[in-house]
Amino acid sequence: MEKARPASLASSDTVRVTNPGGSSPFVLTCDHASNFLPAEFGTLGLAAEDLSRHIAWDPGALPVATRMAQALDATLVETRISRLVIDCNRPLDAPDLVPPISETTSIPGNAGLSEKQRAERIALSWQPFHGTIERIVEERLARGQETRLVSVHSFTPVYKGHDRPWHIGIIHDDDRRLASPLISALKRLAGITVGVNEPYSPADRVYFTLERHARSRGLPCAMIEIRNDEISGETGQRKWADLLTGIFSDLEPEEATRPRSHSVRKSVQSAS
Repeated sequence: MEKARPASLASSDTVRVTNPGGSSPFVLTCDHASNFLPAEFGTLGLAAEDLSRHIAWDPGALPVATRMAQALDATLVETRISRLVIDCNRPLDAPDLVPPISETTSIPGNAGLSEKQRAERIALSWQPFHGTIERIVEERLARGQETRLVSVHSFTPVYKGHDRPWHIGIIHDDDRRLASPLISALKRLAGITVGVNEPYSPADRVYFTLERHARSRGLPCAMIEIRNDEISGETGQRKWADLLTGIFSDLEPEEATRPRSHSVRKSVQSAS
């Protein structure tokens, strides 16, 4: 778990921006960066060990994203509250925006919420996260700064009894400007199994942050999913961050910068 923060958090405390003036074309997001539960939510009725599981956050994703941001001189936007409180990679009409069940685990503290309680959670974390990304992207575009969005996630080695063989997955829709060269570079590496729209794809409705902020503006984007046993410790986190940084640094500008128009697809998201 993260170090404790004050019991009552202002919305400005629930999103963090690293390197807001980064010179890189990349803006990184970490939508499930934290497993922190503010004191007013207690444990949401869960055992302590559940709060360190993938259901509460994406273990290892933030250290990878942070190291990438430092190496690339990129901006990073991260959530600072567990997705068990509210999932920032979901639209407001998603049934799992405040998940009553995550994977196979019931979340008692999310059952039977009133509209007021739901609205309070949206205002606490979802709105600040998306408002911050919106502001950063708009400011970059206003000054003519090239902008590509990449979201960094992790996934479990086993999901509902099924093994997942991929070390890393690259998720994309029909805009492959970032995904194609990234996938090609990863597939050239020995000993790495690459999932293409595995273990999730946009068809699983896990692409909301990128749809909202990149695809709606015709900006290049891709979603990275790293199997969390690969990044459970500092050695693995460093390995994957440095590997991805090297690939991103070598991307040719023309592969990623041609503008494309795209309208946001309204979707209901599932777990990622």
